[in-house]
Amino acid sequence: VKELTGDMQLTKRELEETQMIVTTPEKWDVITRKSSDVDLAMLVKLLIIDEVHLLNDDRGPVIEALVARTLRQVESTQSMIRIVGLSATLPNYVEVARFLGVNLEAGLFFFNASYRPIPLTQQYIGVTETNYLSRNHLMNEICYKKVLEAVKRGQQAMVFVHSRKDTGK
Repeated sequence: VKELTGDMQLTKRELEETQMIVTTPEKWDVITRKSSDVDLAMLVKLLIIDEVHLLNDDRGPVIEALVARTLRQVESTQSMIRIVGLSATLPNYVEVARFLGVNLEAGLFFFNASYRPIPLTQQYIGVTETNYLSRNHLMNEICYKKVLEAVKRGQQAMVFVHSRKDTGK
């Protein structure tokens, strides 16, 4: 297993000898766009896209390009590359599965709350604020209060957000 990111560089030989590469979408995009690295892309048999819900974020276009390039490679070379998309917060999983070229009958796996060893409680709260910034501020305030209430009752709380930058808000 080798890491390939902006901080960790690998030689072409190291890449070719590695069984598993953990990388960012942006770094893999650069590698698969280079015509000199086409051979490397041909070695891939499994592409796992963790946090596939980022298709709806700033990184979405890069992930879309990677998927399109991978699907084009499969079609042009008649090779088999399995694409797996993972997300804990993906409400439109069927739509994303179609985009990834998944056979909905045989290749789509959705695990709802019944598969969890410890049940989760979900709450849906309507917010009618129309101003984007005010609405986000209000939703963050409501969420904070709900988490605080749960912790005061001795419960644990986990909040899913759509992007890494939202974790600091």
